[in-house]
Amino acid sequence: QVQLVESGGGFVQVGDSLRLSCAASGRTLSALVMAWFRQVPGKEREFVAGRRSYGSPYLSDSALGRFIISPDITKGTVHLQMSNLKPEDTAVYYCAADETHIMNVRNQHEYAYWGQGTQVTVSS
Repeated sequence: QVQLVESGGGFVQVGDSLRLSCAASGRTLSALVMAWFRQVPGKEREFVAGRRSYGSPYLSDSALGRFIISPDITKGTVHLQMSNLKPEDTAVYYCAADETHIMNVRNQHEYAYWGQGTQVTVSS
């Protein structure tokens, strides 16, 4: 059984930076893709950033130019460096991973493993 554990969330001001981390525990995770999603109450979980064990990263429009995803696939860890944070970035951020060649990195339904989430609050 694999568990994903996020850390690094918190309360920050507009324009601040924050680094989220996610690590796998339990059995060894042989991830082929890792990603970050986020969710605010009353809305569907949305894709933020993802990366396969090969190729370029995938970023949402809101993350482009501000967020960097850096997975260490072999260790089952992934970080999300967020800069120039805005109030609309306020959400619970979830780490996701899968051990198969999923079709769509942006599709939350294709991921088998999820973390419990970490809250990010950006205050103006």
